[in-house]
Amino acid sequence: MSNQSLENVIELSGERARRVHDLNEKRLQEVRVAFIKALPLAPVALKSKKKTKKKR
Repeated sequence: MSNQSLENVIELSGERARRVHDLNEKRLQEVRVAFIKALPLAPVALKSKKKTKKKR
């Protein structure tokens, strides 16, 4: 084979793995969005780190 035809060769197993990964990632994102809609997280309340002074 010539160098030009070797450059045009596509590794099918690698391409298939990438497509499967992309499909799984898309499905995972849809599930994440559904969970966020169903069970929204409450905003985190900031606690004060300062100690209050004791009254005498």
